Amino acid sequence: MADCIIVGAGISGVLTALELERAGAKVILLERAEVGSESSWAGGGIISPLYPWRYPDAVTELARYGQQHYPSLLDTLQLETGIDPQYQKSGLLILDQDEKQQAIKWAEKNNIELQALSGNLPLECEPALNSQTKNALWMPQVAQLRNPRLVKAMRAVINSRRITLHEQAAVSGVRIKNNKVQGVSVGEKHFEADNVLITGGAWSGQILKQLKIETTIQPVKGQMILLKGTPGLVQRIVLSAGRYIIPRQDGRILVGSTLEYTGFKKELTNNAKEELYQSAIEMMPLLSGLPIEHHWAGLRPGSDNGVPYIGEHPDVQGLFFNAGHFRNGVVLGPACARQAADIILKREPLLNPLDYSIEAEH
Repeated sequence: MADCIIVGAGISGVLTALELERAGAKVILLERAEVGSESSWAGGGIISPLYPWRYPDAVTELARYGQQHYPSLLDTLQLETGIDPQYQKSGLLILDQDEKQQAIKWAEKNNIELQALSGNLPLECEPALNSQTKNALWMPQVAQLRNPRLVKAMRAVINSRRITLHEQAAVSGVRIKNNKVQGVSVGEKHFEADNVLITGGAWSGQILKQLKIETTIQPVKGQMILLKGTPGLVQRIVLSAGRYIIPRQDGRILVGSTLEYTGFKKELTNNAKEELYQSAIEMMPLLSGLPIEHHWAGLRPGSDNGVPYIGEHPDVQGLFFNAGHFRNGVVLGPACARQAADIILKREPLLNPLDYSIEAEH
């Protein structure tokens, strides 16, 4: 019998498992497909919310913790596994100007470095930009990582810890008796534990609904493309009109992403591929002609305002959730894992639990 069963082996699920294991807990990790195979693998790996001033303070605090702790976390993963998640501080250039004052006020309030660039300064910061670019917001401390490499490292580190992993194990139900969790079912197979954590990404909303918890979590498809460039062609992460460009260390350039409310359908479309390619060329004309090496989609756990639900079921003892990270699963992952582990282990929580409770206005 385990101390805790975690349903979902994305970034948040794995990091929570590691937090619990580090505290001495025996953990079972159940994943409906493969470790990190959905939004954890598919995302861009920007260690910051896009347009971070649009989010409530509860998201800013989670993001701050992730930004502070990722360097040491990734160093540890690389040391244990030999896999480099390719963390790099590329900085983020935001070309949109209609929320400039809001962005500046947010940065001042939260003591975050943000500069308003004008004239030739945007092009000096990123020479690949369209020569007509005269204004930008610059966040030099924003870093990135390479999602597939992070997922590979997480998969490797699980094997070295006291964590039992079951892949291709879609949970069919949570077992409850006398308002206390007993475990979960995977088809005809039962797993027993005193604590169960639901962190199943885009599927969390379905699981929680079965447990009489209504949330705003729903799948949101994001399509992305990867261009084959050369190292140094692009240096900065650039964001404009909801589209972003992310330069990788090997010269490849990731362009994303769409926001599509199509349920659990993940079909790729030529229209989306062309729109992403044209958006990239508008931001950086020198990308024209670069071949599209890959085109893929992932399902994010969408929520109304991006604040995840982290806490215990109000009526069922031992049933917890860590869900609804939307587009920010990477940057929020470390803090959400720490918060969830604190609550499960009955430690003093990292942040105010009321801000992330199921009863909070999300």
